[in-house]
Amino acid sequence: MSVIYPRVALIGLGLIASSMFWAMKRGGLADHVMGYARSEDTRETARRIGLGDEVVDTLVDAVRDADLVVLATPVGVMGRIAEEIAPHLKPGATVIDVGSVKRTVIEEVGPHIPAGVQFVPCHPMAGTEHSGPEAGFASLFDNRWCLVVPVEDADPEAVARVEAYWQAMGANTEVMEPEHHDLVCAVVSHVPHLIAYTMVGVADDLRRVSDQEVIKFSAAGFRDFTRIAASDPTMWRDVFLTNKEATIEILGRFTEELMALQRAIRTGDGEQLHAYFTHTRAIRRGILQAGQDTNEPDFGRAKVKR
Repeated sequence: MSVIYPRVALIGLGLIASSMFWAMKRGGLADHVMGYARSEDTRETARRIGLGDEVVDTLVDAVRDADLVVLATPVGVMGRIAEEIAPHLKPGATVIDVGSVKRTVIEEVGPHIPAGVQFVPCHPMAGTEHSGPEAGFASLFDNRWCLVVPVEDADPEAVARVEAYWQAMGANTEVMEPEHHDLVCAVVSHVPHLIAYTMVGVADDLRRVSDQEVIKFSAAGFRDFTRIAASDPTMWRDVFLTNKEATIEILGRFTEELMALQRAIRTGDGEQLHAYFTHTRAIRRGILQAGQDTNEPDFGRAKVKR
């Protein structure tokens, strides 16, 4: 592999940004990587573990002379950050984000991107329940999908270069329109997280089940919910507030399906239940066959190395 963007600025030093750094380091994809985080504690942690060639204390110092600027913060603050860094962006630079909502990010970030700078929104469909600079590892994006969501009148060469960058970090890429992206992610990510948060909350509310019993007797299904529900609360708060329409639409469809299953259980319709579960089982097998998950215990994550 070779250098794609000589000088990279990572704004926000959580799971995604830290994994990007280790992936860039693994592949030799950048000459110099600058890092910035709002929290002084996060910056100190990043310095201690060698996350970045240099960790700086201001946004301006991070983006100065950068060929690629990565917005890896919660989506709710990306617009403000874009406004602050806009006067300091290098002509010819590219700005990407890694948020899981696209229409709102484009509306809030796009107006601040100056002429001569390319904005190419992205969404790496990879992650764990862990957060912070110490959570990242180089293989996070391997064989995972990164959705690239160009703005109107995007420069095709800039988009192609961004795709090549993600591919060099191990990801598969696909170009998608903003509205479709937000709907797809509501189905495969946002609503499942909301359901997980809800199920864990329901278990906590059932006073007939003690806290110790929930912990001690958790079967795999509930453990999966608690893993998802352990995700960063700030990030997911912003996701739901900025992807309202798609989330509400998919929640409505989910509610209809849930009511149908409730009716089948109440009426003893075993055929409907069996047919439904057979269909969903086939979807799970398709995910495994596509290499997008593993049957290993703990999702295979116990063996993950930087």
